[in-house]
Amino acid sequence: MQFFTAQPRSPSLFWITLTALLMLTALPRIASAEALLLVEADTGKVLQAENATYPWYPASVTKIMTAYVTLKAVKEGRLTLDSLLTVSPVAAAQSPSKMGFAPGTQITVDNALKMMMVKSANDIAVVLAEGVGGSVDGFSEMMNATAQRLGMTQTHYVNPNGLPAEGQVTSARDLAILARAMLRDLPEYEYFVHIPAIRFGKRVTHNFNKLIGRYPGADGFKTGFICASGYNLVASATRNGRRLIAVVLGANSGQDRAVKAAQLLERGFSANTLAWLTPSLGTVDNLAPIDATPPNLRDEMCGPKRKRPASDEDEQVASVIANGDTVLSMFSPPALRPVDMIAAAPAPTEPVQVYTGPTRTGADLIAAAARDAERQAAAGKKTTASKKSAKRKDAPKEAAAGEKQNGRTTVTIDTSKPKPANAKPAAANPVTAKPAAAKPASAKQATTKPAGKPGTPAATDRPAATAKPKAAAASPGPKSASGEAKPGT
Repeated sequence: MQFFTAQPRSPSLFWITLTALLMLTALPRIASAEALLLVEADTGKVLQAENATYPWYPASVTKIMTAYVTLKAVKEGRLTLDSLLTVSPVAAAQSPSKMGFAPGTQITVDNALKMMMVKSANDIAVVLAEGVGGSVDGFSEMMNATAQRLGMTQTHYVNPNGLPAEGQVTSARDLAILARAMLRDLPEYEYFVHIPAIRFGKRVTHNFNKLIGRYPGADGFKTGFICASGYNLVASATRNGRRLIAVVLGANSGQDRAVKAAQLLERGFSANTLAWLTPSLGTVDNLAPIDATPPNLRDEMCGPKRKRPASDEDEQVASVIANGDTVLSMFSPPALRPVDMIAAAPAPTEPVQVYTGPTRTGADLIAAAARDAERQAAAGKKTTASKKSAKRKDAPKEAAAGEKQNGRTTVTIDTSKPKPANAKPAAANPVTAKPAAAKPASAKQATTKPAGKPGTPAATDRPAATAKPKAAAASPGPKSASGEAKPGT
């Protein structure tokens, strides 16, 4: 009697399905559209990695490489921190965030680096690029050569500021390699990566890196944002002589990226005594790059579903982060959660004075700062006056369009013909007024106020029926010249 049948030569459907599922599970995924990486600065040892070798749009963390190439040129004697650079028309035309200097303005390399790293000024990044490399393209070649020399195999640069450009890409792995190189090769210039704030004239700008002055031991590096990349941050902190580097790419807000970086750093510092329990992830240089297309987060960051415009000045409190905001330790609990650290006000600090013109000290520095403040005030008055003039000029035309403003309907009264003495005012009783009474005025508007003439209602207004075709072209929100919502910071 035969009790067993012969096994089929081909695998069963169950095993085929199971194998396929296991393969899919093993494949790298980026479902969270976010990359996280934590490494030791000295050794390069990887403490945590998630999507760390996925290609990513760098945004303004590009400026870390701009600073590295510039400071290497200073160290090698090709220029000095006191060298004067001139703002070109190309630099002045960059999209915000920027200092807004007119072409011909001169600044030192020292002041330019401070403005770029704290303000994340896109125009100043181009000033440095042209001063060091002769042109944006020439400097980009220097950036790419440096990236290859450092082993940043997933990185390619097109410009020095990180504004959207075809082919500009990096990864969390490569950014950690760059941060380590900055600390290793240029320790004497480390100051530039953790300046809390700068003062230009009367304007004080705080570092967009929210860890500076909030997270204990925070001492670097740079933030970045464009719609396609989300909120990026390369951060570092030192405790008891041990320095860690955290990279966060694709966070949902400026607050969110800072909290996530603080969480990574806190875990790294707290878990040091239990490191033997976790499997080794190797060093950052040995992480295997993934050949993929960078995720485009434009719809999530700047799409119509976002409740508020995305920008690097986002002050949204990250209290929505519920998972992992408390780092548990079997020895001693943290005094303050990362989310609370980042939500707190920064430690008081005296902003670093920056200015235009050659290097100055003492009374000359005070005078230079005063002149910059006077120019600021004059430019501000000029801008305010032009805005008021434009508002007065457009007000009669906007009022005559019959559109809804702030929930009210503006009724147009035709005063071109004398009214009979016994005629009732058109707006005397808007509740009982008949629609027919308004038709002649509306018709007259259609013939005398075509949609293409100046004075069309602003994009935030609601035009009446006669103006609907024009309203369709309105922009959904504030955008920079590059099409991004306040990119670059």
